[in-house]
Amino acid sequence: MDIHKILLKYWGYSTFRPLQEDIINASISGKDTLALLPTGGGKSLCFQVPAIAMEGICIVVSPLIALMKDQVDNLIKRDIKAVAIYSGMTKREIDITLDNCVYGNIKFLYVSPERITTELFRERFKKMNVNLIAVDESHCVSQWGYDFRPAYLNIAQLKELKPDVPFLALTATATPNVVIDIQKQLKFKTEHVLQKSFERKNLAYAVLNEEDKSGKLLKILNNISGTSVVYVRSRKRTKEVASFLLKNGISADYYHAGLTHEERNSKQYNWINNITRVIVSTNAFGMGIDKPDVRTVVHMDLPDSLEAYFQEAGRAGRDEEKAYAVLLVENADRTELEKRIVSSFPEIKTIKQVYQALANFYQIPVGSAFNESYNFNIIEFGQRYNLPVFTVFNCIKFLEKEGYLYLSETTHNPSRIKFEIQKEDLYVFQVKNKKFDLFIKTILRSYQAPFENFVKIDEFELAKRLKISKDKVVQMLNYLNKLEVISYLPQTRDPQLTYLTERLAIENVRISPQHYHDRREIAIKKMESVIFYSGTKHKCRSEILLNYFGEEDIYRCGVCDVCLERNKLDLSDLEFSSVSDQIKKIVGKEPLPMTQLVNKIDNIREDKTIKVIQWLLENNKLISNKDNLLEWRK
Repeated sequence: MDIHKILLKYWGYSTFRPLQEDIINASISGKDTLALLPTGGGKSLCFQVPAIAMEGICIVVSPLIALMKDQVDNLIKRDIKAVAIYSGMTKREIDITLDNCVYGNIKFLYVSPERITTELFRERFKKMNVNLIAVDESHCVSQWGYDFRPAYLNIAQLKELKPDVPFLALTATATPNVVIDIQKQLKFKTEHVLQKSFERKNLAYAVLNEEDKSGKLLKILNNISGTSVVYVRSRKRTKEVASFLLKNGISADYYHAGLTHEERNSKQYNWINNITRVIVSTNAFGMGIDKPDVRTVVHMDLPDSLEAYFQEAGRAGRDEEKAYAVLLVENADRTELEKRIVSSFPEIKTIKQVYQALANFYQIPVGSAFNESYNFNIIEFGQRYNLPVFTVFNCIKFLEKEGYLYLSETTHNPSRIKFEIQKEDLYVFQVKNKKFDLFIKTILRSYQAPFENFVKIDEFELAKRLKISKDKVVQMLNYLNKLEVISYLPQTRDPQLTYLTERLAIENVRISPQHYHDRREIAIKKMESVIFYSGTKHKCRSEILLNYFGEEDIYRCGVCDVCLERNKLDLSDLEFSSVSDQIKKIVGKEPLPMTQLVNKIDNIREDKTIKVIQWLLENNKLISNKDNLLEWRK
């Protein structure tokens, strides 16, 4: 089927965005490809369209359960058959899902990287007619990437099983060394990168030094109309800032991973549909939410990396209309960031202590639990073992990076059922058990194919249809489950802790000192980049970000806070650079008084030279020493 017809039929678009068609055609031609597209650049279409155009099934490796579920739901709404395998599913559910991928007409299988190493998956994968392997958020494969996941290193094994199936790796945040590493780790046959510039000409970046951040936020939102996302670091702060905005007449709500599924859906819906203007959130908000008309993204705290900041800030202005990304900073923030990065590396003995405590918590004997998942309440765990939640979280993150276990994000796993007896036997059961007859009929009328697969159900909806309480519905489902008429899996909303190896005796748990040191160095370098971005007053914000991601031959944006100050000088870029370069060269040799320095500058008017000197002094590039001589700041 022609890719343009697919685009029109399923998505209603007549043309592709820049670079999408090149990426799609590369996959169809069987070429391993790394696609670099900025946030909101339409990455998912780049693997969905070619997969539909070709015979067979597309395997999509994705790190976030919420993102997988969101994409599967969107595909199903378009009448495209898609399924996902993630932590929280039973072995039997996974078994049935994989069977459907081998023998059914499933077009997309979304799977977390941790699942692809299981024997069950590998054996079924061999039998699948796979047309493409898409690796979403592929920066996770690199130790240099900002969110390294060791399980991503196993994706290359799929190439060994099916060497002719092309890989399509996608990311919005890859520095030059990560770009090289992704292709190496995924064993590309030949290097092939298709990259759209990360430049966002409609997005104005600003860093504002403010002691009264709440007051400044209010001014920003009063001056710039339209919807906004405000990012803060803690759940408590989301509620505080949203309450402050509401008291000051701005429609706002808060969002974080600790909310119920219903609460999150309701808050997302209200914001997407412009019922709520501002959402105040932790970094839990944004993935998979494509709202094009966001006018401002405001960060109230320093992010851990420029990758994270670029991705979150990039949620503004996806409609290509004017938008703003604002970072509010006060003096204490940089010290706070340094403390946060240092404390995110607990001592190795503490990491091992948490590993042992987890085994005790779940009563897991040595040698068991491989690929088993457990509901995990981090607050309850921390209280039982007298460990700060922040310490527990960082220890688990380190155990993840060593490949021992994996903690999924908080996500809602809805209740599921499957009938375990044939239709004829079910009819006999209904005749013999009249009190269950209407209940079973209502289930069969409400949900499709509950005999073949596990299907999602809503106990509250069933209760409304049957005019009984939700508790009564749950009671009846549990009774039918006990009789083995159905399999009933009640909903869960806790994160899932999955063991990626069998549980080891504590003396066999190895935390590589070299890995520990390397990761600490990487985190510190990323932190230093954030501090430079938030602290500089002399270099264009957009230039800093684009340089960080390896782009060269770029010009200042002209619209960020730094450029706006420069614009007041009424000098062209060429004039400013000429004067600045001459000054640096002259005072780099010897400090001079201002009058002598002005006289040494060639080919520019004196008043313009003085403006540049004043700007360089105000922005700490030039300094006046104790003898009132000007010298270049080292």
